Amino acid sequence: MTEAYKIQHQFHLIKAIKANDSIALREFYTANYPKVELMVLKNSGSKAHAKDIYQDAFIAVWNNVKTDKFEPENDSALEGYLYRIAKNKWLDVLRSKRFKSTQTLTNERTQFLKQEEDEIDESEQTKKLDLTMEAFKNLGEPCKHLLRVFYFEKKSLREISSELDIEETSVRNKKYRCMEKLRASILAPKSKEF
Repeated sequence: MTEAYKIQHQFHLIKAIKANDSIALREFYTANYPKVELMVLKNSGSKAHAKDIYQDAFIAVWNNVKTDKFEPENDSALEGYLYRIAKNKWLDVLRSKRFKSTQTLTNERTQFLKQEEDEIDESEQTKKLDLTMEAFKNLGEPCKHLLRVFYFEKKSLREISSELDIEETSVRNKKYRCMEKLRASILAPKSKEF
C-alpha cells in the first residue's frame, strides 16, 4: 500500500465519519478497540474500564472530526489520535481520587505508561532526525564539513581554525551561520503548511 493511498484512506475515513457512515464508523471502532483494551488491562483496568474509556475517546474523536478540529498529518493519524485520547482519559482515571482510593498506582504501572510515552516521543524524535538529516544533505559542502568536524568528530573551534587556517572567531561565526541555514531549512516546510 503506497503512502499516498494510506493518506487518501485517512481522508476517506474522515469524510465517512463526518457523514455518519455506519459501516465506516463500525469498522474504525472495532479495528482500534483491542489496542486500547490492552493498554487499560495492562494498567490496572478491567474490560469494563476499557469499554468506558474507549467509548468516551471515540465520541471525542467523532466530535473533533465533525467540527474540523482534527486534520490528518500521516497515514495513521486518526488511529493514533484516538489512542492518545483514550490513553489520556485512562491516565485521568488512574490519577483520580476515586480510583486511587480503590487501587494504588504502582511503579510498574507508572513505568509502563512512561514507556509508552517514550515510544511516541521516539517516533517524533525519529521524524525530527530525518528532517534534520535531509536538511543537512542540502547544505553546501563547507557547512557540512564544518558541522561534521565540530559535532561528529568533536573537534574544538581552535582545532578547526588551525586546520582551516582562519581565526577561531571566524569559525564560530561560520558555524553559527551554518546552523541558522540548517534551522531555516528544517522549519521551511512547516511554515509552508500554514
